Amino acid sequence: MASESKLSRLIVSFRNVGALAILVILVVMFAIFTPKNAFIGRANIQSMLALGSEFMIIALGVGLLMIAGEFDLSIGSVLAFCALIFTWTIELGINPFYGTLITLVCGSLVGMLHGFITVKGKIVSFVTTLGGMMFWRGLTLILSEGVMRPAQTTEFTAFQALTTGKLGGYFPAQGIWFLIVAIVLWAVLHKRRFGNWIYSTGDNKMAARSMCINTDLVKIVCFMIVSCLCAFAAVIQTTRLAAFSSRVGTGWELRAIAAAVVGGTSLRGGRGSMIGIFLGALIIMIIENALVIARLPYEWTYMAFGFVIMFSVLLDLVIEKQLQRA
Repeated sequence: MASESKLSRLIVSFRNVGALAILVILVVMFAIFTPKNAFIGRANIQSMLALGSEFMIIALGVGLLMIAGEFDLSIGSVLAFCALIFTWTIELGINPFYGTLITLVCGSLVGMLHGFITVKGKIVSFVTTLGGMMFWRGLTLILSEGVMRPAQTTEFTAFQALTTGKLGGYFPAQGIWFLIVAIVLWAVLHKRRFGNWIYSTGDNKMAARSMCINTDLVKIVCFMIVSCLCAFAAVIQTTRLAAFSSRVGTGWELRAIAAAVVGGTSLRGGRGSMIGIFLGALIIMIIENALVIARLPYEWTYMAFGFVIMFSVLLDLVIEKQLQRA
């Protein structure tokens, strides 16, 4: 058992190094082959951090949930629903700081509902969150009537600076929030007892229960973390766009799972690291950005993500076989 644990940690470390190597190779390759070195230009780096961080923040939570052995296919729909909640608070004249708090609470409640249905109803999380994906998107479309709404917070300069400003006039606030969330989740997963509970729950739920770990509570909390991060990303995105759209977050579900798997998170749970998920999220963002700069049709993005997902799944299966042989 000890040798298997050591091998598992070694493989995770190897996957992190592999993800870092892939990230470096992609950056060098895109820097060389994109027109006029546009990829490494100041404007593009700022754009990537400002726009991509909204997705990457959610991807961190999705990876955490996958380590616990569950999936969430509803993140795009929850993002849209929470964006509508935040827009309503602005329309009602509520201070955006209080509106943010209300939105985070609503997002957490959505995650708690998904987790409760999954663990108490003993339903596969794919099915639960697939239903959630359809329900929350449909509810958002009904409540918003499918039209865009303005969401101006320009009079709250402190809020604007905190959510969408630039540190030193260069580094976007969204990128800073991405780093903060990554550090907090890294500490939770790798430096706290709850992180051990997450690994144990995802690796072997029955064994975890025999050690008096409340696996149902662990999974519900992880679902809540994902939805809370969706709510936070919704606040940032709505503030940046100064508008609400019911179509935001479409297609983010599989991209977030791909980011986690590329970063070394097992599809079966119980294995992964926050550093790996962090790198995986950066890889997905960089691929999408480079395809846009290269002015390739958007269909190529689907092909690229499809390839990444299939390659990552095959690699995960190979690693699982090696662990079983050990």
